Amino acid sequence: MATEQLETMGSEDAKWLGEYSQVHMNVFGTPLRVMDHGEGAHIWDVDGNEYLDFLAGIAVNSLGYAHPKWVKAVSEQAARAAHVSNYFATEPQIRLAARLVELAGAPDGSHVYFGNSGAEGNEAALKLAKLHGRTLPGALPSIGGKPARILALTHGFHGRTLGALSATWKPAIRNPFEPLVPNIEFVEAGDACALQDAFAETGQGHHGKGPVAAVIMELIQGEAGVRPVGADYVKRARQLCDEHGALLIIDEVQTGIGRTGSWFAFQRKDLSGGITPDIVTFAKGVGGGFPMGGMIAFGSKLSALFTPGSHGSTFAGNPLGASAALATLSVIEQEHLVANAEARGEQLRNGIASCGNPLFVSVRGRGLLDAVELSHPCAHAAMNWALEHGLIVNAVTPSALRLAPPLIVTEQDVDQAVSVLAGIPADLPND
Repeated sequence: MATEQLETMGSEDAKWLGEYSQVHMNVFGTPLRVMDHGEGAHIWDVDGNEYLDFLAGIAVNSLGYAHPKWVKAVSEQAARAAHVSNYFATEPQIRLAARLVELAGAPDGSHVYFGNSGAEGNEAALKLAKLHGRTLPGALPSIGGKPARILALTHGFHGRTLGALSATWKPAIRNPFEPLVPNIEFVEAGDACALQDAFAETGQGHHGKGPVAAVIMELIQGEAGVRPVGADYVKRARQLCDEHGALLIIDEVQTGIGRTGSWFAFQRKDLSGGITPDIVTFAKGVGGGFPMGGMIAFGSKLSALFTPGSHGSTFAGNPLGASAALATLSVIEQEHLVANAEARGEQLRNGIASCGNPLFVSVRGRGLLDAVELSHPCAHAAMNWALEHGLIVNAVTPSALRLAPPLIVTEQDVDQAVSVLAGIPADLPND
């Protein structure tokens, strides 16, 4: 990777971006570059500029780019059958579900539902929670009860489809689509008293509310700036769910599949306090770049709430995606990438903390999901400076940079990234 400043936009890049704006809905803004191909932790744009990728497609490319075992698995499956619909099953689909149950340490009788994205995994979890809510005392309006509620956290992000968006806090992306799914309420993230008060509103006289069917949360709130909600808070949430018959849904779309230095973030006591969830949702890193997501329902009783026809998806669990995911999980295990995520994450945070850049106030995270807090809100300017110097990071909030490199990242890659980050000017203008 060249460390000198790269061309901001070359001729091929400009040409393709001009065509992009003519045919694509403007929901993502102008792309930063037009990318062409990658290898390992590096990617090249259409003008031949090389970048060290410390975003990995937003925590998606677990194995980086073009890992030979992933390419082989996808190529071989594509030559056999890419899709068969859910009127039929395939061996990769069955093997992947069993493997995910095993990696999550879920009890006997647990089942997997496959979707194509994190939002779809969370949609399935919210629908399952609604079915569970109908079984709670006092929850059926048809017999004088009140609808069960789902509690979500402020600053949480669960997707942009209407159901997942209803549990996503950010007002700027919610408000234009109101009214959303009813009976989803927000409580302050990390405030155990506020969570307890929300449970206590159940059935209090004429103005009392319906029972709580579920609490949905991320253990590290990624879009909020890579902020853990706190192990003690998670333990209290588990206790309240147990006391009131509610489900605890852990959104592991960004934190799962080795990203935080364990297969799932809830398996880290410093993030969860050692609790066991009722539902885990997953996506992003599981397919190693192929669209894949879903949820794991812990135990047979909960799994049985979904019956034929109650939910579904045409492409979900297709053999091509399942083969990509099986290859991803296999490489993570064989190459000890969960341990690598822990070690390289520690190296990255230590390197940033000691690099001496006055722009950096602090660094936080677990494994290879980290954020650098900046002294003033210049994250987009800092991201663009890094990009021009060959490093891809993400302005996750106005004053924080997110780093989520592929799990294959090496010591040398981390040193190189820290070197670029250390050079970001401290006097960048506010965004």
